[in-house]
Amino acid sequence: MASTADFKNGMCIHFKNDLYTIIQFQHVKPGKGPAFVRTKLKNVKTGKVIDNTFTAGLKVDVARIERRPYQFLYKDDLGYNLMHVETYEQISLEESLFNAADLLKDGDTVEAVFHADTETPLYVELKPHVSMEVTYTEPGLRGDTSSTSSLKPATVETGATIMVPLFINTGDKIKIDTRDHSYVERVKE
Repeated sequence: MASTADFKNGMCIHFKNDLYTIIQFQHVKPGKGPAFVRTKLKNVKTGKVIDNTFTAGLKVDVARIERRPYQFLYKDDLGYNLMHVETYEQISLEESLFNAADLLKDGDTVEAVFHADTETPLYVELKPHVSMEVTYTEPGLRGDTSSTSSLKPATVETGATIMVPLFINTGDKIKIDTRDHSYVERVKE
């Protein structure tokens, strides 16, 4: 158990029969009335962000979570097979736990987050940015930037479709943000 005075960004707590991570918090002591803590909480399973106010000194149940490094091996009908980088233990996880499963290549390292008390996998995060080769995209037409969106769809080596600028061609390597599937920049070799 911890109190609201122990709040930190990234702390995981049990709240409303679910796990939430504290994204942001602020201790407020108004001139009149009791002190309170204003928070933004992110649901670990759904990703939904909610606002909540706790009275100062309230006891909360802290959830222990562990981040473990894994390497992606392959995908089969059981799910995504991962191997722990240090212990070589292999596990299989379902696709719904991944934030960007369509950008995952064989051999990529990921970080799996587990509830330490129950050993339940909560979610799996890829690195913030990955480099991929464009396997197919329509050629960009010269002078075709007058339209409001100067982006075109491109298929990358894992089969995912990303919106890229018109100057990107088939065979180019691009950097992709795994959090929102957006184009970042062209990778120079």
